[in-house]
Amino acid sequence: MPDLIISGGMVADGSGAGLRRADVGISNGKIESIGDLSAADSERLDATGTVVSPGFIDIHSHSDFTLLVDPRGQSQISQGVTTEVIGNCGHGCAPITDPRLFTGNIYGHIDRAEIGWEIDWHTTAEFLERMAAAGPAVNVATLVPNGNLRIAHVADHSRPASSDEIAAMDAGLREGMEAGAFGLSTGLEYPPERNAGDIEIETLCRTVAEYGGIYAPHTRNREVAAIEAVDEVLRNARNSGVALHISHLSPRRGGPPDAREQILELVGRAAAAGEDVTFDTHTRLHGITNLSNAVPSEHFTGDAAGLLEVLADSASRRAFAKDENIITSFGLGGWENVVIFNAPMSPDLEGRSITEIAGGKNPFDVIFDVLAQHAGDPHSILVTCKSYEDAEVIDTARQPLCMVGSDATALCNDGPLAGKVFLGAYTWAGWYLRQTVREFGVFTVEEAVRRMTAMPADRIGLGLRGRLIVGAPADIAVFDPDSIADQGTLEQPNRLAKGIRHTIVNGVPAFVDGSFTETRNGQILRRAG
Repeated sequence: MPDLIISGGMVADGSGAGLRRADVGISNGKIESIGDLSAADSERLDATGTVVSPGFIDIHSHSDFTLLVDPRGQSQISQGVTTEVIGNCGHGCAPITDPRLFTGNIYGHIDRAEIGWEIDWHTTAEFLERMAAAGPAVNVATLVPNGNLRIAHVADHSRPASSDEIAAMDAGLREGMEAGAFGLSTGLEYPPERNAGDIEIETLCRTVAEYGGIYAPHTRNREVAAIEAVDEVLRNARNSGVALHISHLSPRRGGPPDAREQILELVGRAAAAGEDVTFDTHTRLHGITNLSNAVPSEHFTGDAAGLLEVLADSASRRAFAKDENIITSFGLGGWENVVIFNAPMSPDLEGRSITEIAGGKNPFDVIFDVLAQHAGDPHSILVTCKSYEDAEVIDTARQPLCMVGSDATALCNDGPLAGKVFLGAYTWAGWYLRQTVREFGVFTVEEAVRRMTAMPADRIGLGLRGRLIVGAPADIAVFDPDSIADQGTLEQPNRLAKGIRHTIVNGVPAFVDGSFTETRNGQILRRAG
């Protein structure tokens, strides 16, 4: 007899095959049987009128730190998400040397005074042990972030790494891969990595290929030189022989008007030539990042007085204003489109654009003034930039090589993360199913499920996860295809999605009839081999 039966639903097994009426039996955390289980005397979860699918896999998450702070991951569990891939965009929690140097490279970082503990790990293995001890509600797989490798081993981020530094980075990467990481990510647009060169990247990618992992780059430029930036990562992958998965492929506004089309053609030609390349898209219409990216990373050492001194220096301000970085890139579309999303020390600024705050002053003075107001926690300020339209995101999503991810941190509306925000956290999966299936009709529900389950599972190398087949881990989402939808908005981003009836992680219900069970049964996933 199964321990638990999900009964009465229509099964979408992750393969893309048509829906079929079947019950799903679960025993010892795995799928034991699929079919007519009406005679079994087991505990049941009703799935009548719903689709029963593999749990959704977030292939591009930034929950590295927030799952440690509050491992319930309610923003994900409430959307049917059972697995997150962290360590993206060159950002993450390991490896780490002096923690004060890394806070700007950890999305969702919270000052230790707020959480009652501090970073006490250094290696990827130690970080994964810390994550396992936290007991996350979702499964967690990690990439090794190159930003961390550079901060740990490259003395001067304004230049390419030396041969000795590359060797030290490679040793750190190998430690991460031996600990079970699934590959390498880069954030070439961010201060620690802007001067990473081909030799460095291709050396590291050859190591990833040796381990059978993937390379997931956030490209160097996402507007003016977006096409050249994608060509760069294709070249790096080709030269190193690594499998390539490009993060959030669509360029932002500010570049050639047909940049997205040219990039899709470029990637399509590479795939047609036999190169191993895929990509993903997020579902937001806005880019989001830390305002602190307007200042070179070497000025963030945990010394608030030192940061205030440099921000007060007019020569430094002029030099920073001339620097090319993700904040100046956001400004290419007009500073009126760059809006303060989160400013804990200055909540009156939230929802206001840089242009509005400036009132005719130099926009960079506003940026540096706001950073000075937050000198004690400069990375806490988030800004958004309207960069995409629905139709653009949908057309990228429809491409055969495209998957979907949150590009967000897992959050909870109560507990230690209460009041914390990140655009997309509560909305990505609901938006994807609402838009691609119900409103635009781009996919059948079975195909949308495939792209959120088996397709990312295969790309990362997660074995039988992402499928509803006998013997697979029982990660399951049960949802109403007629009502599933995002409810968060730019002004109220933390509203729970609707339409998920049940979420089961490794055979244990985490979300039942629209309510959290508070059970956390996620596992730390490690690359096989």
